[in-house]
Amino acid sequence: MIVEIYDLASHVTKGKRLLALDLGEKTIGMAVSDPAFRVGSPLDTIRRKKFTTDVEQLEAVIAEKNIGGLVIGLPRNMDGTEGPRCQSVRQFARNFEKRGWEEMPITFWDERLSTSAVERFLVDEADMSRKKRGEVVDKMAAGFILQGALDAMVEQAMRNSDSSLD
Repeated sequence: MIVEIYDLASHVTKGKRLLALDLGEKTIGMAVSDPAFRVGSPLDTIRRKKFTTDVEQLEAVIAEKNIGGLVIGLPRNMDGTEGPRCQSVRQFARNFEKRGWEEMPITFWDERLSTSAVERFLVDEADMSRKKRGEVVDKMAAGFILQGALDAMVEQAMRNSDSSLD
């Protein structure tokens, strides 16, 4: 079920985690949250083959990491519009649901500049070689996406609790 980011936590069973996906053409970067939805950590990268194989690998991670919801990076254009890559990501989510995951809450998070931000960090701060960057950039981009979504969820929860005190 596709939900808005601010509704995601209410659809996830207590104690479960979120899994973020950075869906590239060749790889899927993954990151996982803690059960309190405060910290997103890079997890792993899946080399894309075909949809069924990719989803089987995701299903194994979902079971192993006690995942209760997905945050999928949405590659919007710089002007905020959605192009063919966004359509592909949304289709991936619909196809995932059709495999028996209709009850899994899925949200999308704007991933503009996530990969370039991670690349810049790896070059400037970590002084990492191109080869090593290639091995970690996708899962780190997923971590960047997840942390952005988690921070937005916390910020919204804080705003909601402040307005209830008025």
